[in-house]
Amino acid sequence: MKTADIIIVGGGVMGSSVAFHLRKIGFDGRIVVFEKDPLYEFSSTPRSAGGIRQLYTTPINIQLSRYSLQIYKQFPETMAIDGEPAEIHFRQNGYLFLATKEMLPSLKKQCSLQKQYGVPSQVLSSQELLDIIPELNINDLAGGLYCHEDGYLDPYSVMQGYKKNAQRLGVEYIYKEVETITTDESKVIGVRLVDGTVYHASIVINCAGAWGVYLSEKIGIPLPIHPLKRQIFQFDIATPLKKELPLTIDPTGVYFRHEGSKILSGFSEDTKPGIDFTVTRSLFYEQMWPILAHRIPNFEAVKVTAAWAGLYSFNTADHNAIIGKHPSLHGYYMALGFSGHGMQQAPGVGIGLAELIYYGKYKTIDLTPLRFERFAENDLVLEDAVV
Repeated sequence: MKTADIIIVGGGVMGSSVAFHLRKIGFDGRIVVFEKDPLYEFSSTPRSAGGIRQLYTTPINIQLSRYSLQIYKQFPETMAIDGEPAEIHFRQNGYLFLATKEMLPSLKKQCSLQKQYGVPSQVLSSQELLDIIPELNINDLAGGLYCHEDGYLDPYSVMQGYKKNAQRLGVEYIYKEVETITTDESKVIGVRLVDGTVYHASIVINCAGAWGVYLSEKIGIPLPIHPLKRQIFQFDIATPLKKELPLTIDPTGVYFRHEGSKILSGFSEDTKPGIDFTVTRSLFYEQMWPILAHRIPNFEAVKVTAAWAGLYSFNTADHNAIIGKHPSLHGYYMALGFSGHGMQQAPGVGIGLAELIYYGKYKTIDLTPLRFERFAENDLVLEDAVV
């Protein structure tokens, strides 16, 4: 009989963070991580924009992201293996939400909340924006919300850092696809793979990202989540900018940042739910490029050098993660529905979920607001700052 103490479905950044933290706090049972994509070719982690920000509008998201940012700052040293730093290329170039006159009062309110949790965010005037991006067109802007501590990193390197450290601590990775979670009345008993192999475990953690909702539906637990395609475009510009960009969000929702000498840009376009990795270049040329060229004149002459699509695990109810144990199916845990900010919160979620399983309660960060039961209780966590 193939058995484990804990099975984690999904070996991306979230599943690997949970596995690592379980070992770190002392869990010594057998942990098996199932990942269907051995090259992580379609995993959401390496396809993300890699932004790390604390500029959220809800206390739980601010706390999660502030904790995770501190972890990322020390990640190369604390996650080093045999003296080799786990370099994640974290660039603290800041995060900047640009605002029109109508948007500014809301950003001031957000800034006040963020400061309560120690975030050094600032509301800037339109003139002050030019200190950060000298080429910025501010004619239609009233200011912005900025945090110098924030920035962006390489998501794939973070995932590999957690994965390698989890493996070093004895976590097993099996590159096979889970067909379904198996149950017996009111408890989980393991998983069945697509090839028919059955593994038994009393705890199964669903960290399968955009695919996790389908696994949950198979065992009669629907979630307000669906996969949404998100595209990213990389381009060269003819005239370099004077300074490295923060990750900047235009009032239209188009965002952009530096990636070495190139620029990355994306936009949460209106798209049908589903697993879809097709790239639609017309999105860039018809919708995004005019906005980019209007905002920064240097973006008028560009050459697209790469483009790809990834998936948001999008929570349609309140745009936030569903974390913790299911109230009626014993042994079923989940970390799903991050709606684009899973990469930013992986360290905090990993330690939180590990504590809940090992100690029976949260210690580092109270993730109770993100519990599954909040939907039935009408206690939603409504996040306004969704990119």
